[in-house]
Amino acid sequence: MKQLVIFDLDGTLLNTIADLAAATNQALARLGYPTHPESAYLRFVGNGIMKLFERALPGGQRNAEQVQRMRDLFVPYYNAHGADLTRPYDAITGVLEQLQARGIKLAVASNKYQAATEQLIKHYFPHIHFEAVLGQQDGRPTKPDPLFVEEILQRTGVAKSDTLYVGDSDVDMQTARNSGVAACAVTWGFRTREELAAYQPTYLIDTPADILTCVD
Repeated sequence: MKQLVIFDLDGTLLNTIADLAAATNQALARLGYPTHPESAYLRFVGNGIMKLFERALPGGQRNAEQVQRMRDLFVPYYNAHGADLTRPYDAITGVLEQLQARGIKLAVASNKYQAATEQLIKHYFPHIHFEAVLGQQDGRPTKPDPLFVEEILQRTGVAKSDTLYVGDSDVDMQTARNSGVAACAVTWGFRTREELAAYQPTYLIDTPADILTCVD
C-alpha cells in the first residue's frame, strides 16, 4: 500500500476554472484587452499564473510588463473571489477522508501561487491534514520540475516507491515522471483521456473512488 499521495489542486481536487477565468477576464477588461470564454481557460492554465496571463494576453502584448500588470490586477481579485464558483469534485472529499483514515499521508503540489493554494485548501478541506501544501513561489521553479515532489518526500520521509502522484494534466504526468514516482492521471479535470494516456501513466482513472484502488 502507498504511504503518501500527492495531489495536484486545480482540475484534480477542485474545479477552479470558472473563478480563474473570471479573475483573468476582469484583469484583461481593466487593461482594455479582449476577454475569453471560460472554455478557453482549460488550455491556458496548468503552468502557473504568469504563463496563464501570457496565454490570455493578445499576441502583441505578451511581454513582461503586461504580464506583471495582469498579476497586479488578478491577485487581489482572486484572493477575494477565488472561492465564488470553485467546488471540490464530486466524492473527492470523501476519498481524502478515507485515505486519511487509513493512515496514508497526504500532500498538495500546485502551480497556483502559494497564498491562494493555502487559502483554498483551508477553505474546502479544513478537516483534512496535509503534510505539505506547496504552491508557486517567487524564485522557485514550477512543475514539472521535480522540486515540489522532492521537498514533500523529504518532509515526510516517504520513499518514491511508496508515493502516488495524482493529477489531471500533461504537466502533472511530466512532474511524476521527472520525480520518479507513480503517476495517477484523472479524467475529470482539464485535459482529455487521450492526452493523458499519451504519457502512459501508471494509472488512468475516471472517478475519485478509483484512487483508493490505486493506493492498495
